[in-house]
Amino acid sequence: MRPLTLLVLADPAQRCLAMLERLPEDAGIVVGDCAEAFQAAAPEAEAILFWFSRRELLEAVWPTTPGLRWVHCSSAGVEHMLFPELIESDVVLTNSRGAFSPALAEFVIAAVLFFAKDLRRMVRSQAAGIWDCFDIEEAAGRALGIVGYGDIGRAVAARARALGMRVLAVRRRPEPAGDDPLVEAAYLVEALSKVLSVSDYIVVCVPLTPATLGLIGEAELRLMKSSAVLINVGRGPVVDEGALVRALEEGWIRGAALDVFDQEPLPAGHPFYRFENVLLSAHCADRTPDWQDRAMELFIENFHRFHRGAPLHNVVDKQLGY
Repeated sequence: MRPLTLLVLADPAQRCLAMLERLPEDAGIVVGDCAEAFQAAAPEAEAILFWFSRRELLEAVWPTTPGLRWVHCSSAGVEHMLFPELIESDVVLTNSRGAFSPALAEFVIAAVLFFAKDLRRMVRSQAAGIWDCFDIEEAAGRALGIVGYGDIGRAVAARARALGMRVLAVRRRPEPAGDDPLVEAAYLVEALSKVLSVSDYIVVCVPLTPATLGLIGEAELRLMKSSAVLINVGRGPVVDEGALVRALEEGWIRGAALDVFDQEPLPAGHPFYRFENVLLSAHCADRTPDWQDRAMELFIENFHRFHRGAPLHNVVDKQLGY
């Protein structure tokens, strides 16, 4: 096998970069967080690892890499690093889809139980020293609608089914529900309104693309049951934040569990901070102690495949954005 030059767009102090020692000995690895760091190696580069870096750096390096064949993104979402030249090129783009799905799915189940058992009330009563006996709900038998039935959606479905929940999937491809034992019924996105109207919990898992921007807006929120909960582990702008604030204030829906937001960090004074009917995670629902290790493991496996000419995992459709 011939040597390969890899440019790693990252802060050189990142701990996980030490794992790159497991790449083939003939791999030429150059790490840097400025374009100048790659001037000598860029003309020979065939691969780029975009390790939680900035699109501006990738754009600056791009014209200097005529032999580039592959870019890998360390995150699952790629909307933050796409630019026209990359989209229109023949360069293959892969991502870290799957590395974070188990943790995100557990957060979804935690959110379901948070509302079903009214854990906020329990904690508040405990802190006040009050013996507060009240009725709680079971998750079993409740309908969980998953908007975006990809890797995260399937991980959520597996855990929801273990609780005895009914899973309704909204997906892009018209695959019959019978192909997936986790799903009671599957719908195309054109039938989203039906799923919204019958679900007790709606989980948003779709990536951010022009087609999904504002997918859940005022009309969609008003279709949901007043007892329903919205859970967003996809991207903030998929949900119209202003409409969601009104829905929570005015009681269109029961509540929301949010890991992603229009602006991150969420600005001080934002209404989400004060709402009793919101469970808020600072975009850390997937931050297990080894979350970056998982992403690096996936990249290393893909690099070995690239090195021997095998098909890559997690190839992104750059036109669709996922």
